[in-house]
Amino acid sequence: MKYQETLDWMFSQLPMYQQKGSSAFKDKLDNSINFALHLANPERKFKSIHVAGTNGKGSSSHMLASILQEAGYKVGLYTSPHLKDFRERIKINGKKISKKQVKKFIAKHKTFFEVQRLSFFEMTVGMAFDYFAAQKVDIAIIEVGLGGRLDSTNIITPQVSLITNIGLDHTQLLGDTLEKIALEKAGIIKKGVPVVISETQLETKGIFNMLASQKKTSIVYADKEITELYPSDLLGKYQKKNIKGVLACLGELKGFNFTKKDISKGLLRVVKNTGLLGRWQVLGKKPTIICDTAHNKEGLTLVLEQIKLQKFDKLHMVLGFVNDKELNTVLTILPKKAKYYFVSPDVPRGLDAEKLLILAKEYGLKGNAFENVSEGLQSAIRNAKKDDFVYVGGSTFVVAEIV
Repeated sequence: MKYQETLDWMFSQLPMYQQKGSSAFKDKLDNSINFALHLANPERKFKSIHVAGTNGKGSSSHMLASILQEAGYKVGLYTSPHLKDFRERIKINGKKISKKQVKKFIAKHKTFFEVQRLSFFEMTVGMAFDYFAAQKVDIAIIEVGLGGRLDSTNIITPQVSLITNIGLDHTQLLGDTLEKIALEKAGIIKKGVPVVISETQLETKGIFNMLASQKKTSIVYADKEITELYPSDLLGKYQKKNIKGVLACLGELKGFNFTKKDISKGLLRVVKNTGLLGRWQVLGKKPTIICDTAHNKEGLTLVLEQIKLQKFDKLHMVLGFVNDKELNTVLTILPKKAKYYFVSPDVPRGLDAEKLLILAKEYGLKGNAFENVSEGLQSAIRNAKKDDFVYVGGSTFVVAEIV
């Protein structure tokens, strides 16, 4: 198969949470364990850092990779979902896995996938682990896809586990309280492996302490321990929490050498070193146009706080969501004085823009619905004056269509 045919086969024939939602979620690790065994357990052939959390795990993973790259290490980076190109998920020192490698891997193991009925995520994680082992990376930063305990990545034994924070997201799968979700995220805590929590939360602290005690390992709350901060090219006040978690994580990482200069340069070159997109990304000026992948109440709350710090005359918000999102909590926090352009992301899970408009009106939000993201954004740009502010987000898929 050609590369595009390979991707089409992966996306259409195998369950993929990014596209299909909860129907693609697996409630056990058997497939991941069996596939790793089939691949001769590549996850045991490189060192790693495991990163989980509701918000900030992607930014934190890229920061860690950038810093370790600046220190001269060969760094694998596995993240999800991708924005534009599937290969964004699997990188070494910022360079995406080749199309040839993707084709070769799928062709080699296609029969195994079909017989064992592996999900999209399960085979993609296996691809990443196999690639990192073959390329002999010094360390890999592995971002959890969903949850933690039952996530396909949770077959590794990392050097450090990092949990950024806990919020109410994917509640239909992970639980409807912060405590239940924390239990799922804390599933990445391993025996004797130090764990770092970026943000202390009263509702979840007891659970993390309990799991760390059971696993006989140390636990660090970064926001209580880290006082020195560094600037980053990832803009947004909320990144300070992620930076503290990253610094604490590096403090627990043994056997790797890096200087304050490496940390400083790494945090200032995250985008350059890793190719990260969609985090408070500036798309235009006069009017200012910003996009961000925040997609739940906690993430959007931080984004709205950042918007309040900006100087502008009128706020225009281009928003779209997926249909399994807890919208009642999200719509409650959105500013009523903004002008809204409701859009539907072009994925099967995309919430219809007209339905979103009707629901938004119940919360006093005024605007119009558009058939797609591009039309909504262009309308916002036409209506905005040079001193206005245009925000685009609500879903990773909305951002993916415009970056």
